[in-house]
Amino acid sequence: MEPLEKDKNWKGRRGPVVLVIMDGVGYGKYDEGDAVKASRMANLTWLTEHSPHTQLKAHGTAVGLPSDADMGNSEVGHNAMGCGRVFAQGAKLVSNAISTGAMFQGDTWKKLIANVKATGGALHFIGLLSDGNVHSHQDHLKAMIAQAFKEGVNKLRVHALLDGRDVDPTSALDYITPMEEYLASFAGVDYCIASGGGRMYMTMDRYNADWSMVQRGWMVHVLGQGRMFASATEAVKTYRAENPGILDQDMHEFVIAKDGKPVGTIEDGDSVIYFNFRGDRALEMTRAFETPDGGDLPFDRVRFPKVEYAGMMEYDGDLHIPKQYLVSPPSIDRTMGEYLTASGVHLMAISETQKYGHVTYFFNGNKLGKFDDNLEDYIEIKSDVVPFEQRPWMKCAEIADAVIDAIKSGKYQHIRLNFPNGDMVGHTGVFNAVVCSMEAMDLQLGRIKEAVEESGGILCITADHGNSDDMYEHAKDGSVKMNKDGSPKAKTSHSLNPVPAIIYDPEYKGEYDNSALNHGLGISSWPSTIMQLMGYVPPEDYDKSLIKLR
Repeated sequence: MEPLEKDKNWKGRRGPVVLVIMDGVGYGKYDEGDAVKASRMANLTWLTEHSPHTQLKAHGTAVGLPSDADMGNSEVGHNAMGCGRVFAQGAKLVSNAISTGAMFQGDTWKKLIANVKATGGALHFIGLLSDGNVHSHQDHLKAMIAQAFKEGVNKLRVHALLDGRDVDPTSALDYITPMEEYLASFAGVDYCIASGGGRMYMTMDRYNADWSMVQRGWMVHVLGQGRMFASATEAVKTYRAENPGILDQDMHEFVIAKDGKPVGTIEDGDSVIYFNFRGDRALEMTRAFETPDGGDLPFDRVRFPKVEYAGMMEYDGDLHIPKQYLVSPPSIDRTMGEYLTASGVHLMAISETQKYGHVTYFFNGNKLGKFDDNLEDYIEIKSDVVPFEQRPWMKCAEIADAVIDAIKSGKYQHIRLNFPNGDMVGHTGVFNAVVCSMEAMDLQLGRIKEAVEESGGILCITADHGNSDDMYEHAKDGSVKMNKDGSPKAKTSHSLNPVPAIIYDPEYKGEYDNSALNHGLGISSWPSTIMQLMGYVPPEDYDKSLIKLR
């Protein structure tokens, strides 16, 4: 790759350009339920008041999703912030592949269907059952079920993970019961839900944070071990009756059984499709299905069935995981990191475990590893394996410690970091914990600000999407929805709200208009902006920069 062209008119800075991604921190539409607005964030307020700033789009078409009704997420957000252009993303690609029929003409689909027809085995679907459209969409699943029926599949099982993060936190029955009815509508075949449980209790771990979740999923989906019920609807109602405050995402396992025997264990000769399109929470279960018998895994599978396994998409383009997939992911090239390293820039990327993959893998266009081992340092701070509402400050202080050391070292021209607090704590739905997380993060923003000032660098502040800014469910008239006990109904999903763009340049030298930033842009404008702030000319096809050069 050719290096970037230097801007002849740029006077430069002594220190690095630091990009702070406050994950899940947007500008709320409502005062009630906006935990960001409710927090005392003196440093963020000061930086906003003393710096050029604007609001950026971080959802829908601005990040490559099908429509502006679709919430942004950390995966597509970091793709956009890393590659400087908008690519059609997972949900859109899968929807197109289904609507055109391309998925069903593909070799992988044909192979999995032919397998179960030859063996008489079952076709299994494992994934998140909702219409959140962040990790999956139930319409994709329904289309595949209909196609399987059309092609003569006689036995089909759904292993349904309950959402409650990308949709209403207690909406499981809005998806489970209609899915049971849908499966029952196919005459002359054996189709049903076989197992399931909450997405934060089982199966959907990421970044190797808690493999016990994957083990629980394996025991339930594959082995049929766990609490048994006659139907998934009965399971959800029973758990709700036993623990009225339980959120869908935390619900324990259910195994559907008939006459005391699980109806949907996964056996030799079966085919299995993991129908989530997003990769981060699909990689570990994929590894469990693809690691050979006797291979290295963090848990004992007990039994390893010989199946045809496929993911909805290729979850890791570098390592080619899974080996078989139904839809190809976007081909993202020429990312900011690749351009900067080609130009000889030393850079650092850092977060804690929960978002480490986002500032590395996703930021680099779904590519594992570095572009240049000599120019890039990636640092992972290990996350605590506890409920986030119990440690809402997470590892923001440790991240800031490492960033401040990096700034002071003088080694780097660019540093990017992710504070996960606003997103990970936001997903818990615990308002006070989110306020605590925001104020803890703000203290670290102040420390980083001082280090940037001392080094003569530039501090850029943004987010990948909203979440903490919208913590209550609202009715169409704007009023807060209430629980039976009179408390506000918690919202645990991302928001559709815009996110900050703040550029604090303490040694400003007049190269650009610092009275205002360009408006109406999306978060994909950051790569052009950062390149310009470092004195480079961005590629012509990159999205417009936030700054107005003089």
